[in-house]
Amino acid sequence: MNESTLKIRLMKAGDFDVVVGIDEKVLKASRQEYYEVKFEKLFKSNDYLPVSLVAEEEDGTLVGFVMGEIYMGEYGIFHEEATLDTIGVDPDYQHKGIGEQLINEFVEHLRKVGVRKLNTLVDWNDSKLIHFFSANQFSPSKTINLERGL
Repeated sequence: MNESTLKIRLMKAGDFDVVVGIDEKVLKASRQEYYEVKFEKLFKSNDYLPVSLVAEEEDGTLVGFVMGEIYMGEYGIFHEEATLDTIGVDPDYQHKGIGEQLINEFVEHLRKVGVRKLNTLVDWNDSKLIHFFSANQFSPSKTINLERGL
């Protein structure tokens, strides 16, 4: 497989089972409820523009996805920032540039709709994911995510 045989397209509601399956293979845990909420918001809410993408081979096999949000805000006021909150590449297809291609297409799609800044959150201890995002031109933001245990 090479990049020229890979097709990047907008995610469809029918991609749900494959997206959940890829995520489960990557994390070795099921997050079906998480994706039920994500897909509900993605396909049934008027407050979010569709920006989530999937990567598929020529034969239609989904091998990766990237999900994010552009919140339209109250009264349809557009925000120039988007969030990338989930990315996954089937482990059998990792280290072949698919994640990078997904991010590049995602960024280009966001640019076309007027987004100027893309945010994501990464666990401080996940050095592999930090390296992946760094290699894809992400850098630490000027804000710090703070938390307090309860």
